[in-house]
Amino acid sequence: MGYSDDLRRMGASMWETEQNHPFVTGIGDGSLPLENFRHYMRQDYIFLIEYCRAISLAVAKAPTVEDMGWFAKLIHETLNTEMALHVGFCADFGISKEELLATEPSPTTVGYTNHMIQTGFSGSAGEIATVILPCAWGYCEIGQMLADRGAPESQPLYGRWIEMYNSPEFEELAAWLRSFVDRIAKDAGEEELARMKRAFMISSQYEYMFWDAAYRLETWPV
Repeated sequence: MGYSDDLRRMGASMWETEQNHPFVTGIGDGSLPLENFRHYMRQDYIFLIEYCRAISLAVAKAPTVEDMGWFAKLIHETLNTEMALHVGFCADFGISKEELLATEPSPTTVGYTNHMIQTGFSGSAGEIATVILPCAWGYCEIGQMLADRGAPESQPLYGRWIEMYNSPEFEELAAWLRSFVDRIAKDAGEEELARMKRAFMISSQYEYMFWDAAYRLETWPV
């Protein structure tokens, strides 16, 4: 049991609410309207670009060469595997690459990515790890949860999405990120631990908000 487990317990109610959001359950049972999933895929592509920028700052601030390699691996998997699958998924859903690249970030996407980037520039490697942990760990949990319930026969494309986040490779990276947080926390002072907790909790809130924004087809009000 490490600090990441403490963070997970502190955020348990938020994570439970997120995992029971109708957008998430709608992917699992195939009932989510395709329009909402298309909205999510476009916004998530924009999010992942900024997610990788935040991780790149962790590479620079990581305490060891081995840690640098793991953060670099996380960037590689996100940029060259997850985002490539996003482009392929979008094509299957009728979204061209040109349309994807022209996507404007929604208010929630702007808020979430700004939170990550600001933490990346001003925070330690431990803070960066905790700011991205709810995404990496949360998607792993959701992928496993939905896979255990069985892929939706009515919407095989959603099944492919579930399979991606239920993969051993994705689980391995999430597990390493947790172990890094645990290791950093052992030597961190009270102030750094408080900043790590704050980064984790805000990102956990944004994870819920990101699903909810896609469910509401969020756009700018004016």
